[in-house]
Amino acid sequence: MEMPNLNYIKKLSDGDEAFEESIITVLKKEFPEELELFKKNFELKNYEAAANNVHKIKHKISILGMKKSLEYASEFENDLRKGEIQLSSEFFNILNKIHVYLG
Repeated sequence: MEMPNLNYIKKLSDGDEAFEESIITVLKKEFPEELELFKKNFELKNYEAAANNVHKIKHKISILGMKKSLEYASEFENDLRKGEIQLSSEFFNILNKIHVYLG
């Protein structure tokens, strides 16, 4: 299974460690907030709002070099907009991997 990594951030930074640290700091601050908001909207069955949360989270998935997970998140976002939640279990697994990684 695909795991988060810093390859994209390192490529962007071109060796600038301060830049890398600033991106990681933002990820560590924003991701837990976005995760909780997504969980809340999902539990309330507010799937349109949850889809909007997924859209924001996709940027973190991308920055963490998780290409397949990004594709999956896009599909899940589209499904949520139709009220379909069959892909939720795998999406929660992706979120958990990121949460542990950034922890």
